[in-house]
Amino acid sequence: MSHPPGPFLTRREELAARRAELRENARRRRRRGIVVLLAALLLLAVVFGGGAYLVGSRFFTDDFDGPGQGDAVVRVLDGDSTRQIGTMLARRGVVASPEAFTEAAAENTRVLAIQPGYYQVKLQMSGEAAVAAMVDPASRVGRLEIRGGTQLDDTRSPDGTVAPGVVSLIAAATCAQIDGTRRCLTADDLRQTMATADPASLGVPAWAVEDVARAEPNRRFEGLVAPGLYDVAPGTPATEVWKSLLAVSVAQLESEGLTGDATHDGLSAYQLLVLSSIVEKEAITPDMPKVARVITNRLDSGRRLEMDSTVNYPLDLQALRTTAEARATSGVYNTYQNTGLPPTPIAAAGKNAIEAGLAPEQGPWTFFVRCQKDGTSCFATTLAEHQANVGRAIANGAF
Repeated sequence: MSHPPGPFLTRREELAARRAELRENARRRRRRGIVVLLAALLLLAVVFGGGAYLVGSRFFTDDFDGPGQGDAVVRVLDGDSTRQIGTMLARRGVVASPEAFTEAAAENTRVLAIQPGYYQVKLQMSGEAAVAAMVDPASRVGRLEIRGGTQLDDTRSPDGTVAPGVVSLIAAATCAQIDGTRRCLTADDLRQTMATADPASLGVPAWAVEDVARAEPNRRFEGLVAPGLYDVAPGTPATEVWKSLLAVSVAQLESEGLTGDATHDGLSAYQLLVLSSIVEKEAITPDMPKVARVITNRLDSGRRLEMDSTVNYPLDLQALRTTAEARATSGVYNTYQNTGLPPTPIAAAGKNAIEAGLAPEQGPWTFFVRCQKDGTSCFATTLAEHQANVGRAIANGAF
């Protein structure tokens, strides 16, 4: 049966159209639902994203449990970032992964204070335990501080107090826990190497090699370890320790002007180091340029230096004055009996003393005496003036 032309549909067509409409509406509702769901998820990510990431990352981070076991000494280099430290610790087996350290470090602001140097830690530590160890000052090993005026050997004061010398300080800095045992180089290990090894092979500079080779073996390196902070690698042989220290120290001394080209009043670079060490022992900083001038004036005129510090040096004595017996004792460091400089420095000379030795203040002085309790010296050109200054020093209680 046929239908007239027009907009009329059969029932089948009407039902098919209705089903198409329903499908389209369903598709639209699904699209709207997906959009709403995505928006909700985005909101949750914004609100809880930081915590969710932290929980998720922690959940999947490779990490050890507990404080660890065994011994390890690790080194932080200058400029290392937290990530680089974590990578180094993972490579050494201290932590399971760099993330174990960096994620724990993110919660401890003290990690920013980690300095270059050596640290005593354990193997297989949790990230949290590793961070705690690295920020603990007690974990720092290999730290060496040399102060101006420190001698190679231990010295004693008139009251019996003993101050460790450069060799003892180095020996102490080499200590660390290794394979369950605390191990250190001894002072004798260091002295033996100093006395027997070729100086140049250990890093003694060309401008000092000849003088060092001629010096008494146990005093060869006097003055060559400059004042400053050093990092000593625990567990390394004495030869390597001396090499590392001299490499840093010589670079410092040369940056301060003691090079092969350094001369003053006919003195070589090594002799200027000797002169500077006497200035370090005899003067407080403001007086150093004048004391250096007294020394050079006496050298130029051929007069004996008559310095108490040089007489006390081989006695390992830290004292302002000398005894008549000590001044009467023969020896290459007795500048009451010998003219010229002693054969080696008598202590570690600091930057100010070296600057004074290289550029003494202009003046005619040939005498000085410590005349104030704060260490200030009075200077004189004639013996009569000097004797008057000595009287003033006694009156001020400076002796």
